[in-house]
Amino acid sequence: MLRFILFALFGLFALALVAAGGVLWFVVPGLPSIETLKDIRLQVPLRVFTRDGALIAEFGEKRRAPVTLAQTPPLLIKAFLAAEDDRFYTHPGVDWQAIARAVVNLVKTGEKSQGGSTITMQVARNFFLSREKTYLRKLNEILLALKIERELDKDAILELYLNKIYLGHRAYGVGAAAQVFYGATLDELSLPQIAMIAGLPKAPSRLNPVTSPERARERRNYVLGRMLALGYISRTDYDSAIAAPVSASLHGQAVEVDASYVAEMVRADLVGRYGEDAYTAGLRVFTTIDGRLQRAANDALHRTLSAYDSRHGYRGPEHQYPAAGARDESAQTQLLAGYAPVGGLAPALVVAVDADGFNAVTREHGRIRVATDGWRWARRYISPDQRGGAPKTADEVVAVGDLVRLERVPAPAPEGAAVAAVAPGGLPPPVWRLSQIPAVEGALVSLSPDDGAVIALAGGFDFEHSKFNRVTQARRQPGSNFKPFIYSAALDAGYTPASFINDAPIVFDAPGLENVWRPENYTGRYYGPTRLRDALINSRNLVSIRLLRAIGVERGLTHATRFGFDGARLPHNLSLALGSGDVTPLEIVRGYAVFANGGFLIDPYFVDRIDTDRGETMWRAQPLHVCRGCNDDSDLAAEPDSIEELRAQMAAQADAARAPRVLGAENAWLMGSMLRDVIRAGTGRRARSLGRSDLGGKTGTTNDHRDAWFSGFNGRIVTTVWVGFDQSRSLGRDETGAQAALPMWIDYMGVALEGTPQDVVEQPQGLVTVRIDPDTGLLAGANDPDAIYETFRVGEVPKAATSGSPNLGQTRGPVNVPEQLF
Repeated sequence: MLRFILFALFGLFALALVAAGGVLWFVVPGLPSIETLKDIRLQVPLRVFTRDGALIAEFGEKRRAPVTLAQTPPLLIKAFLAAEDDRFYTHPGVDWQAIARAVVNLVKTGEKSQGGSTITMQVARNFFLSREKTYLRKLNEILLALKIERELDKDAILELYLNKIYLGHRAYGVGAAAQVFYGATLDELSLPQIAMIAGLPKAPSRLNPVTSPERARERRNYVLGRMLALGYISRTDYDSAIAAPVSASLHGQAVEVDASYVAEMVRADLVGRYGEDAYTAGLRVFTTIDGRLQRAANDALHRTLSAYDSRHGYRGPEHQYPAAGARDESAQTQLLAGYAPVGGLAPALVVAVDADGFNAVTREHGRIRVATDGWRWARRYISPDQRGGAPKTADEVVAVGDLVRLERVPAPAPEGAAVAAVAPGGLPPPVWRLSQIPAVEGALVSLSPDDGAVIALAGGFDFEHSKFNRVTQARRQPGSNFKPFIYSAALDAGYTPASFINDAPIVFDAPGLENVWRPENYTGRYYGPTRLRDALINSRNLVSIRLLRAIGVERGLTHATRFGFDGARLPHNLSLALGSGDVTPLEIVRGYAVFANGGFLIDPYFVDRIDTDRGETMWRAQPLHVCRGCNDDSDLAAEPDSIEELRAQMAAQADAARAPRVLGAENAWLMGSMLRDVIRAGTGRRARSLGRSDLGGKTGTTNDHRDAWFSGFNGRIVTTVWVGFDQSRSLGRDETGAQAALPMWIDYMGVALEGTPQDVVEQPQGLVTVRIDPDTGLLAGANDPDAIYETFRVGEVPKAATSGSPNLGQTRGPVNVPEQLF
């Protein structure tokens, strides 16, 4: 018997040696190198920030916020050790006691289990192996764990684990889990929350505190019990934590600035540069966006589009449910389930209506009341130019079961809004107002004229509602917003702000035209001989057409390319004078920047720098800068014949990092002066409400009021706004650039210019200001009481009037031009 036992033991020993040899021969050589763990790059999402570091967006399938062990609260570390591996700091990577328990369980039940895995073994599995439950994988896991422990210290292993472990809802690592489940950072977590997160690795889906709160509570309490048993927490802390409710809910990344259209531009740019790796490399992109001004842009666009919508009437509810279902409290949440806030407008279900107002239920704010002032505006929409009568009672506007939109607005006055309480500071609290998602859309883009940095951009009312970026993708006719480029071409051709052009009817009936073209002024009136300055101030269409005809369409087109426009996409006929070409707001604002900075063409950009996940800058923008002191027109590039030639000229300036001068300093200053008068006394005079004298700009309205524009600037900022329908149609007969678009520009610029000094490009040498007769454009007599001041280039100062001088002023340029479009 003894001999048999000895032979059996020897046989088992020999078998063990053979097995060990097999492992060494076949398994160990196939194990991956641990060197990859020493320089591991976790799949961290792409994050986009404002220029001052406020988060705009995050892109990537995996949510991860890597932390160092030093940044991890000690109590959280203890919670994970208690839940997963309390002997982590004493075993060699494999807990033989736990494995023995797993073997015993296998013998008793015949089932394989995951028990026995240490934190090091989980690191081995998460980084190198699959999750299948096979003996070979378990063997690989054990051997890898032993190898990891030989090459990495315990703290490095634990740090990898805490950043890699999957914890549910796309959250990888404890930093991401804290944000996803509690909207907090690790140091803001309470003990019950720490225990909840520490309990998740065992089964992230089954123990999810959002979808399975009761199972999650049981697991949390188990972790708390283990922490108590190990002496990590006191009995008092344990009792308090056990009694705490499950407080988890899903939280998105804490976006600090809403700039979704910019974020999408960045995402497309980064994927174009780095491919799909952009989503996982942990890149941190700092844009040129100013967070304060971006918020102002969003607010201005929302207010302007909502105001337009209110002017044209209420279109009715988004959906109508049966009244019985709407009154059923148990069904209300389900009826609202398919509707999300849009542009700050909350979806609401009307549940009760009386003469004075109505009650509605929202997901975010519960049951609320909309009083008389909140629905009285809602006259029925009939057409862009017609509304129904003013409603007298709320039931003329809404009914029980209506799915409507509501917004919170400042109360007009405590007594006027039936406010029950007054907020701190003596102001009444906001009240609820019936609203609707605007059918009209808009855009705002603002940039620095010194280097082209985009400081604010809003491509529409709400990105989730419509991802079409109207700043960069919408090609629309600019109307009169394009006229300054034609006037600049005329100055380049030898005209002056005092040159006269006849504002009189004109008819074109040329071969190739389908219809006779009879352009008119917006007012339908004609004003006879008009100085160019007055014509631009009042946006006279017929003067612009005659002016372009006088200098020649080709000259006008070529001059427009100096502002960055692609001449091939502009009309090669006289309709160019009225802005009939299709352009984007970004192209327009770039053109106006030339007037704002004194004659230099900048290249708009929105990415300032790209950092790695370790904070190292891997790319930084190198924009061309305006040289404000370089007013010598000797560096004025030869006039390009195409957009390609213009790009070549800009590339030639890149080495010096100087933006190319594309417009003479005198021309740029004179145009700035004329555009400041548009605000002082013309179609943009509503902007005088800003109380500044350094602002210039121009309205734009297209045929049938399909598009409304305003572009304006001072020396430090240039901004373009647009309002219109995506499917081009009339905004309504009174919706001009001054009415529909300019209020957006004023709202935004009021914030952008707050606390800034007046800023106008300095008048260059070569200009002189004299007194002229406004009726002739000639020099005025010393005692002329009606004389006005005008500025001219040296050599173009008009002569004094003579007794025989006709009262027509100067009309320079070609005269005998056929009255045809082409």
